[in-house]
Amino acid sequence: MSVELPLWRALTGYRVLTMGYAVLLFLSTPDRFERPWVAAGFLTVLCGWTLATLPRVFSAERCTKRFLGIDLTIAVTGILLTPLADAQAQQVDGATLPSIWAAGSVLAFALKGGWRWAAFASSFVAVANIVQRGEPSRETFHAVLLVWIASIAIGYVVEVARASERTLARALEIEAATRERERLARDIHDSVLQVLAMVQRRGAAIGGEAAELGRMAGEQEIALRTLVSRGAPPVSGGAARDAASPAVGAADTDEEAADGPGGCDLRSLLARHAGPKVTLSEPGAPVVLPVRAARELAAAVGAALDNVARHAGDGARAWILIEDWPDEVVVTVRDDGPGIAEGRLVQAEGEGRLGVALSIRGRLRDLGGTAELISVPGQGAEVELRVPRVPRVPSAKPPRVPGPGRTARGPDTSAEAETDAREASRGKTGGG
Repeated sequence: MSVELPLWRALTGYRVLTMGYAVLLFLSTPDRFERPWVAAGFLTVLCGWTLATLPRVFSAERCTKRFLGIDLTIAVTGILLTPLADAQAQQVDGATLPSIWAAGSVLAFALKGGWRWAAFASSFVAVANIVQRGEPSRETFHAVLLVWIASIAIGYVVEVARASERTLARALEIEAATRERERLARDIHDSVLQVLAMVQRRGAAIGGEAAELGRMAGEQEIALRTLVSRGAPPVSGGAARDAASPAVGAADTDEEAADGPGGCDLRSLLARHAGPKVTLSEPGAPVVLPVRAARELAAAVGAALDNVARHAGDGARAWILIEDWPDEVVVTVRDDGPGIAEGRLVQAEGEGRLGVALSIRGRLRDLGGTAELISVPGQGAEVELRVPRVPRVPSAKPPRVPGPGRTARGPDTSAEAETDAREASRGKTGGG
């Protein structure tokens, strides 16, 4: 049941009770009115309107703007007719013809549209009360201010209740999806994952074409494990690197699934690159970047992995490390290949092969970030990509030159070991 439904039911009862109260006031003091026929005529209209429109205040869907406008008009008209029916109304403080029924019209605005609508309606009622009083007293201002503040407060509470209801509904959806994913994970683990693992082992043991089949089965096992644990379907690392481009835009469904209210989770975009030869180390919490920045950074990582696949050899392994800092996001891609010979990048640019210059450095420069390449022949290569959370004007920054004491780093796959190794290499290269 919606949290608003009891409020609408209460408003329905309030309108009926206050209608009866206004009629009793008239019947108990008929001598107060110099023109009782004016009061009687208005109260007849008020009773007919209230009883005829009871279904309108059962829910927000039935309470239309047209109904609210007519309802407020009747309330304001009744207030302004009070001096006509009671000539002493402007000299003596007393109840108006609709009395406290007019507050029900304001409450309907509050339940329908929140505190802004309540402020709008209560302002009309307040002006009408001040005008009919002629010379407003302290009691008049007190009553007007009370209705104005109370209606705004109720409207604000309604808005908070609606937001809480939406949050609860979203939490229940996530909980249901998580339970279903856990159930699927159990079923898949007991069937498909075990078969893929067996195919991988038997293929490696048999060799030949069966070994390639086993490798593909291993990649699909990793992709399937990521699917059931994360809920975002990644593309296997081999498939991503075999494409003609980094393939960041090839899976629009995955990218749309990774998009959130505040941007895109970089982890979901880079998970597609994980495979038997590529290890991904990531934080436990989402790494949120603007959608364009996340996709461009993922494309630069894909380009770096393409270079590893093409130039580091079939047996080379690669490691991706994601670091989430308050002011920037750092992604490091390193491999254990033969490294890049000195002057090779300059020679490649001269030959028109601009993979590093455009696909990696160009993308990061457009985002206001930097891309630094560190390589020593025979000791692998490392690409460090930095993207600021707040875009800044790109600045020219010379690439770092490794010092003579730089040593190769082992293929440690943990995030902590990746960070320690990179910081150690920084210390060694800082003096070069």
